[in-house]
Amino acid sequence: MRKLTFAMNLSLDGYIAAPGDDLNWSVLSDELFQWWSDRVAATGLALYGRRLWETMSSHWPTADKEPGATPATIEYAGRWRDMPKAVFSSTTATVDWNTRLVTGDAVTEITRLKADDGGPMGICGATLAATAMRAGLIDEYVLVTHPVLVGGGTPFFTALDDWVSLSLGETRTFPGGVVLTRYETRR
Repeated sequence: MRKLTFAMNLSLDGYIAAPGDDLNWSVLSDELFQWWSDRVAATGLALYGRRLWETMSSHWPTADKEPGATPATIEYAGRWRDMPKAVFSSTTATVDWNTRLVTGDAVTEITRLKADDGGPMGICGATLAATAMRAGLIDEYVLVTHPVLVGGGTPFFTALDDWVSLSLGETRTFPGGVVLTRYETRR
């Protein structure tokens, strides 16, 4: 069975985006950017919600062609394009860059994908992750916490009907006071 991980940058007060979907508060050090790039390279399938898909697909497919693109940006852009992706949306008409569109029930499809063979899966986007979280489908949570309070916006965690017990799997610090914590769901 494939493992499903929800990993995102978040503010100390628990938001993955500030009001207005502002992401400018998360400044990535070279070391943290490399960690994210390596994570993309190791992902067997990334599951995207529509809004984060639109953000990522508006930048990363051509980011390596931008003037002044760093070697790290070039590497990440290639890895992102090559990574198999599924976009869950009832309003998106087409997707590109090694991506397929899923328009049916997210819980049913994620459950089916978890049962398939293949590498680990990552879930990207607050709304899709909330659906998987409430259905008990997430096996691992990776919080990359930045030392900033944004006061509101899109929360990392959703309201749940039941408690979810977790075990600490890893902690790591990055430059700038960023702290990674990885928790595994206890079943």
